[in-house]
Amino acid sequence: MSARISACIIAKDEADRIGPCLESVAFCDEVVVLDSGSTDGTQDLCRAAGARVIETDWPGWVAQKNRAVEAAENDWILSLDADERVDAELRGRIEGLRGNGALEGQDGPRAYEMTRKVFYLGRWIRHGGWYPEWRVRLFDRRNARWGGIDPHDRVEAEGPVARIGEGNIEHFTYRSMEDHLRQMVRYSGVMAEQMHQRGRRSALFAMMFRPSWSFFRSYVLRLGFLDGRAGYVIARLGATACFMKYARLWDILREERQDGGA
Repeated sequence: MSARISACIIAKDEADRIGPCLESVAFCDEVVVLDSGSTDGTQDLCRAAGARVIETDWPGWVAQKNRAVEAAENDWILSLDADERVDAELRGRIEGLRGNGALEGQDGPRAYEMTRKVFYLGRWIRHGGWYPEWRVRLFDRRNARWGGIDPHDRVEAEGPVARIGEGNIEHFTYRSMEDHLRQMVRYSGVMAEQMHQRGRRSALFAMMFRPSWSFFRSYVLRLGFLDGRAGYVIARLGATACFMKYARLWDILREERQDGGA
């Protein structure tokens, strides 16, 4: 019998995007959605599409994705965000792996990585470090789990990891420029807190010089200019996000010093 696959999705207020995501993983044997407090009807849309919905709090990206994995009925997991979709070619490759027995037994790869392609400002982005972006998304939970540091989660596998070179995960990222800026504010705070918790005790030098390097790397070294105006916006906002992260850390350290001197 072919290995069974559970699709695991985390979501909150994704009613405008969850439909295509669910359709793209309909070939899986089960779809599990962990919803962390949607108020726009996301849960009802998921249930109507046949997904099993689990309503929960929000412990962070890594913990939430591991919760979804643990709630699945099957050991092979296909993990997506609500704004992502499996394209037809990638679906065919995954079904092929399942059909030819590659997901059975313990001798083959324990995880598979695939490319993620981002749609932003009305076009597919091909440069600037945004593509090709290899991500492990199909894995055996007996040998792999979500790790990393919020918000930069990643699958960590014990055993061989193979690549699926055909097809893409399509990522329909920020809904608008306003949404992008709002996410930058949120993520910069999370990353600053994480750096502080890991013992980072300086930020001024990085705040002054790393944003310029971020722009140069994205726009020039990684050929972001080939994506036209979108490439410039990506590089410029990436540099701004870098500055915000270290500025938030600098502010945390400043307040800490003030409290310590009180």
